[in-house]
Amino acid sequence: MTKQSLFTLIAFLIASQIAMAGAIILEGNYQGKNIYVQNPFAETGVGFCVYEVKVNGEVTTDEINSSAFEIDLSNFQLEISEKVTVSIRHKDDCRPKVLNPEVLKPKSTFEIIDMDVTKDGILKWSTKGETGKLPYIVEQFKWSKWINIGEVEGKGTPEVNEYAFKITPHSGENLFRVKQVDYTNKPRYSKSERYREMTLQEVTFAPVKVSKEITFSHETAYEIYDSYGNIVKRGTGEKVDCFNLRRGIYYLSFDNKTERFSKK
Repeated sequence: MTKQSLFTLIAFLIASQIAMAGAIILEGNYQGKNIYVQNPFAETGVGFCVYEVKVNGEVTTDEINSSAFEIDLSNFQLEISEKVTVSIRHKDDCRPKVLNPEVLKPKSTFEIIDMDVTKDGILKWSTKGETGKLPYIVEQFKWSKWINIGEVEGKGTPEVNEYAFKITPHSGENLFRVKQVDYTNKPRYSKSERYREMTLQEVTFAPVKVSKEITFSHETAYEIYDSYGNIVKRGTGEKVDCFNLRRGIYYLSFDNKTERFSKK
């Protein structure tokens, strides 16, 4: 075999191996932890399954020729919450297993430094210790439950971060809080912040026996439930069209209270 033929054969075998190869791609944010991989033998019995690992396009120097290995992300001088893409190339007749892929997923780690509601109705809070970008869900307690009233995108960095959200208080005492939900699906809450609205008048409604519509004394958010607890109407305004409601007993949540009315 000539040298040219040998080079051609080697190039063909390398190209064939790449064409037959598979890849596991992990994307996320650096959380200060490394990745562990279970690495079986190839089914041919020659060598291990994984033959290349790259982090953000750069080949790692980790020892991958073993039944299990660690991808040491600390070697890449990554900042906490920095974006990371890990490519694990493996032979086509086998498949490695990433033991802890969740380490690249953002986790809720915030600590509240301060939380307050300003006189002009702005909920402000400052945090430290964030390690991944997650939205802050703002909640308000009314009608005997916590209600989602908006979201603010988290910055995801460990230094002190400042946030603000425009609230719509009801009359009397209000409670607000923020929460985050990460890959564990377990929410983490801040403590609730109290705010007493002194300028708003208490909202009333009429009539208690409705034929066409309900009228509020002031604009308010509202929810209407049937006698089985199902929400049939929801909104914000000074009036509610009730013409299409069936006859019966309903419960109206508005302002900071819940009262009963009937549809004639």
